[in-house]
Amino acid sequence: MSGTHPSRRRFLKKGAVAAGLVAAPPAALELTGGSSTVAAQVPAVADNNAIESVLYGRRSRFVTTTREIEGRSHYQVPRIRPNPQRPSAKTPLAELTGTITPTSLHFTTQHYYGIPDINPAEHTLMVEGMVDRPLVFTMDELHRLPFVSRVHFLECVGNRPSPRGATVTATHGRMGCSEWTGVPLSVLLAEAGVRGGASWIIAEAADGGRHTKSVPLAKALDDVLVAYGQNGEPVRPDHGYPLRLLVPGFEGIYNVKWLKRIKVVDQPYLSFQEHSRFLTPDPKTQRDSYDFGPNSVITRPSGDQRLEAHGAHVISGLAWSGSGKVSRVEVSTDGGATYQEAELVGPVLSKAHTRFCLPWRWNGDEAVLQSRCLDERGQLQPTEAEYAQYWGLTRGQLYGTIQSQLGHCNWIQPWKVGSDGKVTNGLEPVDVVVDVHA
Repeated sequence: MSGTHPSRRRFLKKGAVAAGLVAAPPAALELTGGSSTVAAQVPAVADNNAIESVLYGRRSRFVTTTREIEGRSHYQVPRIRPNPQRPSAKTPLAELTGTITPTSLHFTTQHYYGIPDINPAEHTLMVEGMVDRPLVFTMDELHRLPFVSRVHFLECVGNRPSPRGATVTATHGRMGCSEWTGVPLSVLLAEAGVRGGASWIIAEAADGGRHTKSVPLAKALDDVLVAYGQNGEPVRPDHGYPLRLLVPGFEGIYNVKWLKRIKVVDQPYLSFQEHSRFLTPDPKTQRDSYDFGPNSVITRPSGDQRLEAHGAHVISGLAWSGSGKVSRVEVSTDGGATYQEAELVGPVLSKAHTRFCLPWRWNGDEAVLQSRCLDERGQLQPTEAEYAQYWGLTRGQLYGTIQSQLGHCNWIQPWKVGSDGKVTNGLEPVDVVVDVHA
């Protein structure tokens, strides 16, 4: 008996020390989700039994991950539109697990006219134009119609691998993946009765800028949703409350928020966005190129992270395609000289993020990690050189061209692991990088 007492006392002493560390707030935790390491204070001890925590759950005070404010939309930079009350923010991809992006961490883009405060009891959706019966739906009426829930990614056309991106948030943070709930647009169009000769719909928002986008009617009748739910709760204001369009696989800007009107027409409209940024003389960027191509990126280990020890590690990341399901993901640890097939973790859904992983043993040597995605349409994610060759551009021209005039920038993003374990961007530097949101 006496021989067991010392070890038990040591256990109790260690436990007391650990308890003391938990009770006393540490000075800071190092976060690596941004473009540089940021010291984040751990909040004071919270009462997790308080009624506020019971009514609406809160995360642990030790979890401090946030979105990353970006670009010219920041309030410290001169404003370029009337009343731009809300900045853009990127999804902290390296800090996430699984495939679903928490709504509070899902990326948002600039809202130059602010986010409208809409009373759902007063909000309506009009369906008009080339229809037999123009209709106006209240939110209550929409909730009484057949609905579906589907998991889909949203990605901004501004996403692009970049030699200057220190982290995966910097290179790919303009995307997220959610479970969306709402009424198929085909149901509403069937109620209204689409007339012969119709081939497009125009979706219009209720924000101050009346954001408008043209969507092919064939797509509208296929898988477009009029969504009022995101991740099990009503769509939040910065994602379009109380109603938004969800256009799976298309560029994020087509997913019109604060949706108030659907007009059925016989040709696309040239709204502000199409006219100012999204039409070029090059036919490769024209209206038959909406779907995002196959894409993937390693999120761990990725830029600004560090491998602390030699030995077993797991390479993990996300893959997706606007054309359907991910068929296969391959991972290279030697800069693309050879590839191994990764395991697809969890459900593989159409036009949704798919998590992949590959066990890897690091021996301490320098390594270049990268992934490539093959989708069910047989499309393979290109390298940077293949993408530039397709467009007939040099590397300098590739990064010196605004993303929205290049199409979908889905080339491979490598990460370099140094002998010290530090992970940095594996793309060679260039002199100029033009960013639509910079």
